[in-house]
Amino acid sequence: MTQNPDTLAAVSLAMAEDDPDAFAERIGRSFSDWGFAVVADHGIPDELIARAEAMSRAFFALPEDVKRAYHIPGGGGARGYTPFGTESAKDSNISDLKEFWHIGRELPDGHPFEPYMPPNIWPQELDGFRETYLEMFAAFDKAGARILEAIARYLELAPDFFVDTVRDGNSVMRLIHYPPVPEDSPAVRAGAHEDINTITLLIGAEEAGLELLDRKGNWRAVTPKAGELAVNIGDMLQRLTNDRLPSTTHRVVNPAPDRRGFSRYSMPFFLHFRPDYEIETLPSCVDQTHPDRYPEPITAHDYLQQRLREIGLI
Repeated sequence: MTQNPDTLAAVSLAMAEDDPDAFAERIGRSFSDWGFAVVADHGIPDELIARAEAMSRAFFALPEDVKRAYHIPGGGGARGYTPFGTESAKDSNISDLKEFWHIGRELPDGHPFEPYMPPNIWPQELDGFRETYLEMFAAFDKAGARILEAIARYLELAPDFFVDTVRDGNSVMRLIHYPPVPEDSPAVRAGAHEDINTITLLIGAEEAGLELLDRKGNWRAVTPKAGELAVNIGDMLQRLTNDRLPSTTHRVVNPAPDRRGFSRYSMPFFLHFRPDYEIETLPSCVDQTHPDRYPEPITAHDYLQQRLREIGLI
């Protein structure tokens, strides 16, 4: 039975300006206990969120053949459109009930990370699409950097520890549309999974459906208010911290019968390390009680490719 985890009460990012250590302890404890935190006052303007959400709805309302013209076969869904029924959770043979669009980091010509990050593509049917989402990408990036600073403080690292690890990182913003769900559907909107990246910042989770799996094996609803961020730890950061910060299993369940006829939209930002960053367990996260579970370092790019194969995107 789903419960409301009142331990996930929102923490205000504005608190980081007045008392950065207290903010770090509060959000770090939430991540340590749940793998998730709800963040208010994150600095992403309400007007920008509303514009981005409206643009997302407009794109997914386009005819199917128009959307599919922006699908890149063999591209692993890295950029542009991924059709309904393509992605599935790891170890699942049933596709999720969603379609999505990916926007990545814009790099200057000749940047050394060009081989890892394909150029963005932009739909021609919607005026302002590119400008809106580049602005949204930058706003997510800024909020994510502030949260990473708090995580560094919580781990008793230098506050700027993560700055270079994510500089020009392979971050991706995903626009998701979950269409209405047939009554007899054997699938769910998003099967139980963990995120691959460093941290995920999610706008749009106020529509019911997002749940996390707690340490006792209970599914608990994650219910931020409109405009708040649901933030969770990804597998890369879990690996770096030797599981001190867990990448918690989560899912998006199908709606109650009275909401089955409605679409659900959300906008996660998957904040990534830079592709050449070597994920090697932090020495401070290893002791006699917690031996190193990940003794072999791996670059962020190699880890990403490994996981994308597991979920069927490459």
